[in-house]
Amino acid sequence: MKLIQRVLAIFLVMGFISICLTQQVRAESSDADISLFISLAEQGDVNAQWVLGFMYLNGEGIPQNYKQAAYWLTKAAEQGFALAQFNLGFMYDNGKGVPQDDKKALYWYKKAALQGLAEAQTNLGVMYAADHSAGQDYAIAYSWFNLAALQGNELGRKNRNLVLENMSSSQIKEGQILSTALYEKIENQAR
Repeated sequence: MKLIQRVLAIFLVMGFISICLTQQVRAESSDADISLFISLAEQGDVNAQWVLGFMYLNGEGIPQNYKQAAYWLTKAAEQGFALAQFNLGFMYDNGKGVPQDDKKALYWYKKAALQGLAEAQTNLGVMYAADHSAGQDYAIAYSWFNLAALQGNELGRKNRNLVLENMSSSQIKEGQILSTALYEKIENQAR
């Protein structure tokens, strides 16, 4: 039960997405803990679904299994769990356990980004800054990077500064307007 209490505490501190959970699971998971997570996940517990998906994705405490990761992460993502949406976006972005699909990656990253998850905002910015199927758009990339940077995300800050080098003054202004609009949308959803 100690593992469950620690994992639930982690959900309250969402800024430690991968590092904290990985260390906890690696050090303390047992067959009984896994069985309990499976039982809870099968009952629809979104936290247990995400934990199982994360464990399968990274091979933490159980053998790595991308198909099982995709299954459990999808269950949690469809319930609106931002970390699961981010992880699922990553899987589609990289073709891990699912066919590589930029549109699905964008969809899941955006769901998580609109909930304020800085890592998803950064990855979304990367997709718009690069020449993905999203279509290269520096103003949109800037807006997502800026939101991540405002939360202290160092990669978001660095990427925002890099993309600024390729933007015209009108694109910068557009990016700032988009960033403000997205910030307000996220804040309104949080209320």
